Amino acid sequence: MTGSGRNARRARRCPTAALLVLVLLAALAGCGPGGPGTRTEGTDTAAQGLLDRWAAAVRQRDEAAYLAAVDPAADGYRAERRRVFAGLGQVPLASWEYRLVRTGGFGPLPGDGHRVAAEAELRYRLDGYDTAPVTTSLRLTLVRRGDRWYVAGQEPASGGGQLWEQGTVTAVRGERSLVLGVDQDPARLRALADLADRAVPAVNAAWQGGWAERVVVEMPASLERMAALLGAPASHYRGIAAVTTGVVGTGGASPASGATGEGTAPADRIIVNPEAYGALGDFGRRIVLTHETAHVATRSRTSAATPLWLSEGFADWAAYRTSGRTPRQAAPELAEAVAAGRAPQQLPEDADFGFAGEAGRLARAYEEGWLACRMIAEEWGEEKLVAFYRAVGSHRSRAGALDAALREVLGIDRADFTGRWRSYVAAGLGRPTG
Repeated sequence: MTGSGRNARRARRCPTAALLVLVLLAALAGCGPGGPGTRTEGTDTAAQGLLDRWAAAVRQRDEAAYLAAVDPAADGYRAERRRVFAGLGQVPLASWEYRLVRTGGFGPLPGDGHRVAAEAELRYRLDGYDTAPVTTSLRLTLVRRGDRWYVAGQEPASGGGQLWEQGTVTAVRGERSLVLGVDQDPARLRALADLADRAVPAVNAAWQGGWAERVVVEMPASLERMAALLGAPASHYRGIAAVTTGVVGTGGASPASGATGEGTAPADRIIVNPEAYGALGDFGRRIVLTHETAHVATRSRTSAATPLWLSEGFADWAAYRTSGRTPRQAAPELAEAVAAGRAPQQLPEDADFGFAGEAGRLARAYEEGWLACRMIAEEWGEEKLVAFYRAVGSHRSRAGALDAALREVLGIDRADFTGRWRSYVAAGLGRPTG
């Protein structure tokens, strides 16, 4: 990637933990019916009713009703919620709802009040872009004052937060994209939308249809804010231009509906690191956006069986497919290793794509995966590459998935495939003669 090397690469991040219900550690106080802190059906009903009213206020853009659900005694939290509500102003919502998972007791407040801990799921869809809800888990503090219940505090149960919690969101719509940014120049967001609009048809030509053909891109104010969205240290993403978040599909058809699963995966978000992305040239930015868009397109056909060399390699193949770049131009780290007599012997493992290791190893892992997918496209054809990707992802676990797909789609075994790939790498990256 010109001007950026492989530091602009990204790693698949699938925050499935954000969909899991986490068990509260707070024990119920009291041991008899009606005792302090005891969970009751009435409490759960009241809590869900409160959350229903809160969600309706967001959908109806009713700030007064939204703040009416917030504890009047929690001044700091009320101010925070007012800022969050304002931050949502330009976000196009198709749905927004809360589902109570469980409540647990904290005990009585002074007077006739009562306080409980609650777990809930927020589910929302962006209008025109999400075919399934984004779901995130929350820990809430609810209080009863007199005969009314209020929300008094919250924090994510796992993972990161939402962009509008970081400030007022500016929304820019493209023909095939929605770009959401905080503390960003609208012109910069428009340029990002234009690149995303170009990435969608480029990926569609490579993946050959079967996805929503639109993307949502988020650009927070800084690397630190990006890391906060992802719930990870900023050091994990320093030099990484963008990542795609989402939940991998299960592959094959749903037994209940007979659907293929395509177009129904929970929504992905491309999250851009404004610092690393800003350091790229035009070509590098185009490659990054196309690579990330390829992850959005292939998500419903990516499963636990899909090795990272295949998912990352395919995304790079889609990005470089019409670029005219040679292997030596697009894989400089691997070319250097081959020239030094350190040609790879095996396809990269998932661990090779981690951020914590040696930077050159991460770059080489991407390049090795890209060349494997490029080899399939050249020697078997692009349709076979897509069929191979889908065949691997149709399995629910890693065991046997790759070997089965190699036999069924390409007609070879793993040893033969690895040998061909090693020869392909050597031929494409070997020291030039003459």
